[in-house]
Amino acid sequence: MTEPRPILDGLKVVDMTQYLAGPTVTRLLAEAGASVVKIEQPPYGDPTRSLAVVSDGRSGYFIQQNHGKRSLCIDFDDPRGREVLDKLIAEADVFVENYGPGVLARRGLDHDSLLAKHPRLIVATVSGFGRDSAYSEKVAFDLIAMAYSGMLHITGEPDRSPVMVGTSIADVMSGVHTVAGIGLALYHRERTGRGQHIDISMVDSMFHAHELAIQGHSITKGKWRQKRSGSKSALNSPQGIYKAPEGYIVLQVMPSQWPSICRAMGMPELEHDERFADLKGRHKNRGELNAIVEEWLATHTTDAEVLAKLEEARVPCAPVLDPADAIGHPYFESRRAIRRINDPIIGEVIIPGNPLRFSEFPFDLEQVAPLLGEHNAEVLGELGYAADTISALAEAGVLRSADR
Repeated sequence: MTEPRPILDGLKVVDMTQYLAGPTVTRLLAEAGASVVKIEQPPYGDPTRSLAVVSDGRSGYFIQQNHGKRSLCIDFDDPRGREVLDKLIAEADVFVENYGPGVLARRGLDHDSLLAKHPRLIVATVSGFGRDSAYSEKVAFDLIAMAYSGMLHITGEPDRSPVMVGTSIADVMSGVHTVAGIGLALYHRERTGRGQHIDISMVDSMFHAHELAIQGHSITKGKWRQKRSGSKSALNSPQGIYKAPEGYIVLQVMPSQWPSICRAMGMPELEHDERFADLKGRHKNRGELNAIVEEWLATHTTDAEVLAKLEEARVPCAPVLDPADAIGHPYFESRRAIRRINDPIIGEVIIPGNPLRFSEFPFDLEQVAPLLGEHNAEVLGELGYAADTISALAEAGVLRSADR
């Protein structure tokens, strides 16, 4: 039996992204088998090559977001470099960028200019406020999008300031939304032969995630606004984060599971207690109910003991895991959510795996992150450039490379 082909085998992608939102897009495309050429600007390339946790000159952040890509480090403001880039784009299926406002437009690399030349090209842009927007010129990073989207407003304790989320959710969510958009655009091109522009905003990506804040305000004619509720839900009970014997656990007990938690706690009489018999009562008396739950939790010795009782009764619960504890954990390992990359410079690097699962592509590709400009000669050779021309471009500083 032949090994199944990667699901995006043969798809050519030009990647003009940096930091996180854009590289998330092209990382997922590369992990699905697309040929991704990452365009990096001399002299240092993607700023994340030296960001955060670094070992022997290699950034784990860069490795995580850029494995499986080829690096072309080229000065595209030089006419000779621009000629190379134009040829590469002409052969591409997808062009992805997340540069700041106006940076590529000033160089004639905006979506309108590209689609005028290449009508089958799919151009995907990821930005804080979108390219078509009253705020398109505003500079943005993840935290800016979290604030504008309203996510910070509803996160934290009721009587304290909003709290930042511990990871860059807006960047990653907008990247995943872009991948979905590219997939739909490829399907559209298959039917019509036409490419198009996909305009993804980080603020939109986060705003789209509001499940109650907008419609709840609307249907109550403005009488209800979602507010910060801290570690316990203000809408359902028992629901939230609870102190357990060793750490913390979460519970999300919906109305159908209320009898189950009463049995799990050995308090079947609570099911019909007039304070808690229906959702309205449990909400009104949630302070009392949360205290009862936490008192019961405190009677145990280990978190595992608590979780076993709850799970036996089919009560939705989970430990609050430290992300590092996912390494070796049976769930994450069984899902290939833990991925081990063998980096040529620093050896094994463990990263989160690809969340997309395909029955026709049930394996991970062996991929590493590129050195700066590692694939200059390879990419230009595929475009028809002779070896002496490539050497001359390198000597002129149009092409750059480094050993990290």
